[in-house]
Amino acid sequence: MGVIGRVHSWETCGTVDGPGIRFIAFLQGCLMRCQYCHNRDTWDLEGGKEVTVAQLMEQVLSYRHFFEASGGGVTASGGEAVLQMEFVQEWFAACKAEGIHTCLDTNGLIRKYTPIVDQMLDATDLVMLDIKQMDDDVHQNLVGVSNKRPLEFAQYLAKRGQKTWIRYVVVPGFTDDDASAEQLARFLAPMKNVEKVEMLPYHELGKHKWEALGEAYPLDGVSPPPKETMERLKAVFQSHGVNAVY
Repeated sequence: MGVIGRVHSWETCGTVDGPGIRFIAFLQGCLMRCQYCHNRDTWDLEGGKEVTVAQLMEQVLSYRHFFEASGGGVTASGGEAVLQMEFVQEWFAACKAEGIHTCLDTNGLIRKYTPIVDQMLDATDLVMLDIKQMDDDVHQNLVGVSNKRPLEFAQYLAKRGQKTWIRYVVVPGFTDDDASAEQLARFLAPMKNVEKVEMLPYHELGKHKWEALGEAYPLDGVSPPPKETMERLKAVFQSHGVNAVY
């Protein structure tokens, strides 16, 4: 029967999680506690619905013509996809057998480098890795855990020569200062596998999900960063030869 995955939901014509038009599976469960999380309802490891790869592929294949026309494919997102590596590996292998592009959207919180990590990455065409903040104290305040594992994973991807996009959420008061962008740019500059940094302006579109769960939204009142901030940080990345877009 194959591996069973816990899936929160899927989106059939996504255009922001990788190239082209994509089928995005939001896998259930996450160990980070980002204050700005817009998928707060995916944290619970026991939530979501149980799905087989065959069931997911049935959905995926019905959208194949959209992928082919747009240079799109599938994206494993979340929650956190690497908490279900066996499922992602089996799903991506099935997609590769059909000639469908695969993208892993992850926070890089890999606890143990077992063979399944490489098997999953071998079936992955593109990794989109979130790096929240280089300063570990700020990182722990913002997302509740250390940045040690995500940064280790970034270095692992570089060593593998794995095609990678870095995602950097610009959160006022946490990641919108020059020093934070400078630190990240210096870290990424030697990595030949990193094609670009996608700077994502903070938004509070997920606030209603916190409220629906009866919880206070931690960043209530924080406004999205102005264009001037985004331009300023973009210039910091580019000054280190790192391609940055938003």
